Amino acid sequence: MEHLTHTQAMRDAVLDGLHDIPFPSDDAERPAALLTRCPVAAPTPLVSADALATELGLTALHIKDERDRMGLGSFKSLGAAYVIACDAQSGRAAGAAYYAASAGNHGLSVAAGAKAFGARAVIYLAQTVPAAFGARLEALGAEVRWRGAIYEQSMAAAAEDAKAEGAIVLSDSSWPGYLERPHRLMEGYLVLMHEAAAEMAEAPTHIFLQAGVGGLACACAAYARKVWGHAPRIVVVEPDAAPALHASVAAGRSVVAPGPASAMGRLDCKEPSLIALKGLARDADDFVLISEAEGQSGADTAARIAMPSTPSGAAGLAGLLAARVGGPAGDLGLDGGSRVLVILSEGPE
Repeated sequence: MEHLTHTQAMRDAVLDGLHDIPFPSDDAERPAALLTRCPVAAPTPLVSADALATELGLTALHIKDERDRMGLGSFKSLGAAYVIACDAQSGRAAGAAYYAASAGNHGLSVAAGAKAFGARAVIYLAQTVPAAFGARLEALGAEVRWRGAIYEQSMAAAAEDAKAEGAIVLSDSSWPGYLERPHRLMEGYLVLMHEAAAEMAEAPTHIFLQAGVGGLACACAAYARKVWGHAPRIVVVEPDAAPALHASVAAGRSVVAPGPASAMGRLDCKEPSLIALKGLARDADDFVLISEAEGQSGADTAARIAMPSTPSGAAGLAGLLAARVGGPAGDLGLDGGSRVLVILSEGPE
């Protein structure tokens, strides 16, 4: 594990450079209210992993289990489908075409939302995505287009084709000129932390949040700060092969962080969402990188406690494990009194 302590100078540099980018929403009431109208929506479990907490020398370990959110298998169900539902409320979804690149679960949410509201979904996949995932998208009625060797190339292709073909880009990332829909998409992710906070008797001392482009981590951090203030120490966890947020915070500006392909494929994103970078520059305390072996250890531990996931889905847990087992536990303030919250963001493949 590699640990970056977030200094005020780093925070100020990032925020100064993103003055024209909005902060993320922290209003969970709107997406929560809209979800009550969805027949397959229900809160996901918050699990108290008491045995693992004892093993790690913690007072408590809470795991927010997103592995079966809305039957789609991940927290991403709360994002793109929520955007399309909002469009439907204003009469903009029926007959529209939504183009999106996906490294995994975002595409399922786009496809499900389009199917539910009479729209069309076109999902762009890079060569690193398993063919079986393309089949899952097609089963939901989406058109699949294979473009590029890596996620960033498939995202560029989706944006280019959408412009040429008069379609709507629906990305879970954000960049200059593309802010409104990803801002709303991340608002949907607030629901999972809203649910978790409602079940917790006291604030966690630590929250470990995995990040790709950063949408999940940013939304969860924003809501945690709203309800718990500065009580939790918020730790952002990324693969060392894709340190998009870590490298950007260290540089004081958004950067592309090249690296090899990661087995944590859902997190294998080399460039951060600008909204997420701004939000996490404000709200996160620490940024850590985990190795491929550490990521696999997180998945192995999740399976051992009968909560199987992937190295991507269990990366927050992997960050906690790495900090406790030979990692910078002291630097992160973990001790016998710690109450930790992590998210299992997706089910096993």
